[in-house]
Amino acid sequence: MLKTRTVQKKIHVYFMPGMAANPSIFARINLPVATFETHFLDWVVPEKNISLEDYALKMSRLVKHEDAVLIGVSFGGILVQEMAKYIKVRKVIIISSVKSNSELPKRMIFAKYTKVHKLLPTGLVNNMELLAKYAFGETVPKRLALYEQYLSVRDKYYLDWSIDSIVNWKQTRHRENVIHIHGEKDPVFPIGHIKDCITVKNGTHTMIIHRSKWFNEHLPTIILQ
Repeated sequence: MLKTRTVQKKIHVYFMPGMAANPSIFARINLPVATFETHFLDWVVPEKNISLEDYALKMSRLVKHEDAVLIGVSFGGILVQEMAKYIKVRKVIIISSVKSNSELPKRMIFAKYTKVHKLLPTGLVNNMELLAKYAFGETVPKRLALYEQYLSVRDKYYLDWSIDSIVNWKQTRHRENVIHIHGEKDPVFPIGHIKDCITVKNGTHTMIIHRSKWFNEHLPTIILQ
């Protein structure tokens, strides 16, 4: 008698890049294709005066599989947490991000009350050095040509909306299925404000790009555990 072979369903993993970035930041991330099927989400310029919650609802409709894993980097990590409030997901993994507004650095909390972030020169979106500073927290001249490849969302309204959404994020408690991976040398969200995370030694805010080997070694286990 022939035994019937059980075909295990693949786990669908959706990746969301950070502010102003496109999915090419995940180019070096390779999950085993026998177990995982990967999908990449893109930023779209938000409608005027749309809330982060309503934007997340629209983005959640792009997730076409039940019990998917959502992985978000930086502001993308905030967004996937909001998306998970509208759809059933297996797990949420955030990288170089925050789980609640209490993990935001003091300068962002200060900006919330003073509105100083509204004075940032986001109109200079074609200044790659400035854009890299906003998105990645670093200005390294030798990397600017590389970063130009990654930072393709340069709409002024989008940048203003993104910064304002981060500064005014309302979440005070995170969901239980959120896994947080954070670099110990992240200049955007300093690890001193972060609780309950998987720490990457010497990891910076751009470690999804520069520490892909670590992610390729550990992400499959983190997703499956």
